[in-house]
Amino acid sequence: MDLIRPTIRQVQYFVAVADELSFRRAADNLGVSQPTLSHQILALEESFGIQLFERSRAGTTLTVCARELLPGSRRLLEELRGLCDKAESISRGPAGTYRLGVTPTLGPYLLPHILPPIHQRYAALKLYVREDAPRNLEAGLAAGDYDLILTPLPVDQANLNVVPLFREPVQLVLSSEHRLANKKRIGRKELAGESVLTIEEHHHFHRQIQELCDRLGAHVLRDYEGTSLDTLRQMVVMGMGIAFLPALYIRSEIHDQHELRVVTVYGEEIHRIHALAWRNTSPARQLFQEMAGEIRSLVKRDLSDVVKPILKTPSAT
Repeated sequence: MDLIRPTIRQVQYFVAVADELSFRRAADNLGVSQPTLSHQILALEESFGIQLFERSRAGTTLTVCARELLPGSRRLLEELRGLCDKAESISRGPAGTYRLGVTPTLGPYLLPHILPPIHQRYAALKLYVREDAPRNLEAGLAAGDYDLILTPLPVDQANLNVVPLFREPVQLVLSSEHRLANKKRIGRKELAGESVLTIEEHHHFHRQIQELCDRLGAHVLRDYEGTSLDTLRQMVVMGMGIAFLPALYIRSEIHDQHELRVVTVYGEEIHRIHALAWRNTSPARQLFQEMAGEIRSLVKRDLSDVVKPILKTPSAT
């Protein structure tokens, strides 16, 4: 037999009468009339198909069935109160754990500057960070594996909000023994024929460097691809080739130019644009929009000597 599902109010009334063993006192405590209370208890009994209370001149007593149902009813109301308390807490401000994806060529060099202030502003919010290549981040975001991602443009996935944050220059790095190492600025033509090291091809950064080399007349060394920016730097030190490295990495990891030289290539603007992206159906999209503005402000305050914040946000795509 299909039961009519009881309402939360009916369960609340059942527990109130069970506590008082008096319909009159329970009605007073609930702030309802005794007929209203009696009607709801009767409806609950009908939906369950059992009698819950025995009423006589001696008073009100629980039936055997009611005693069996009472502990579960109390737990139900307690869990509901906990759920309501949590919802109220969330409504007062951002809370919970969000999964943030970031590329390995950006995360270690940006996150130390932005995560502590974000945590200070949103104390109840936690970010679980995982690194992956951009194409995997985008696919993971669309599939629900991430809540938001920090990734370079372009972003190919549909149904995402994408907010550009800042431009990061990409700079030429040479071994101190390289023929061009003593120059502070190098023309585009001087790089023709040079052997350029880069990271593995599944990274967006690899494709960007390949396109750059095509413009410069240089060639990518496919037999010597680094697994990380640190590996790439070490290969340059060993004289295996030259490399283009992101400015935030250089700021973080190259503190002197004894073994390496950082050189400007004039006539060629080299940069990558980083963005914060999330699903356009996310219930936290307003929070993520605020976080994008917060990241942009932090970058402007602390990293503007290296990167250029994008202060006017184009329409989200």
